[in-house]
Amino acid sequence: MRINGFDYQRVTVAEGVALNAAVGGSGSPVVLLHGFPQTHLMWRHVAADLAADHTVIVPDLRGYGDSDKPADTDGTTYAKRTAAADVVALARAFGHERFALAGHDRGALVAIRAGLDHPERISHLAVLDVLPTLDMWDVLHGTSAAVGFHLYLMAQPPGLPEQLIAGSADAFFGHFLDIWVKDPGAIPAEVREAYLAASRAAIPSIVADYRASAHIDVEHDAQDREAGNRLRMPVTVLQQDWGAALGYDAEALWGGWASDLDHRTVSCGHFMAEESPSEVVKALRDLIAR
Repeated sequence: MRINGFDYQRVTVAEGVALNAAVGGSGSPVVLLHGFPQTHLMWRHVAADLAADHTVIVPDLRGYGDSDKPADTDGTTYAKRTAAADVVALARAFGHERFALAGHDRGALVAIRAGLDHPERISHLAVLDVLPTLDMWDVLHGTSAAVGFHLYLMAQPPGLPEQLIAGSADAFFGHFLDIWVKDPGAIPAEVREAYLAASRAAIPSIVADYRASAHIDVEHDAQDREAGNRLRMPVTVLQQDWGAALGYDAEALWGGWASDLDHRTVSCGHFMAEESPSEVVKALRDLIAR
């Protein structure tokens, strides 16, 4: 499946790694990064709207969708630092040295890392429904951490997680598509099947992405916190109100990473770009206007 009206290209962003990317519109550039267990298609509504006055670049992350899925040989192949470098290289390939960046879920973690590692490249940053990796692990504790069981499963050494997920892939990935959405109609059957098919074909790389978030990504976040590194650009965060259930103040946590912060709580489910695209578009346009 494709985003209507967008052109598709495969762009080499690192040695042996090319990303599948949809490009549409004209104007100042905006890059949109998808989450789990999805592909670039999750942005189909938002991208079409933004393309009225922006150049919109929507890739599949490395390891997902139709992008390349290199083997993780040393634990860094799916580090968010590596994926963030992919995004900067992708934008540069389209002629953009500086751009606005929005990410959802896994893509949001990549976007945060891009903002920390490449502040001169990211003009504005939008983060949809995650906490920075270091804070995410800190707030998960006790029985409330059961909501993140998949984080702990995929953090295990290579072998068992991949085998368990492969044994019931559609049930595993479909579980999240079902429980994280408030409006099931927001993900039509054909889109749901596209997500499941893409996930079935990417189990080792998806697990490697999550495993990195329990190891190398935590190290990188901890180094930034110790050094006092912060996000220098205007930042908008859209989140569900998980704080009440998990016992944390999301806006306060985000305030530790970003000074120019607009933190908004949404009433839809996790897949907000599909459930409430107009709300997401408004937030992105407000961000870019700052």
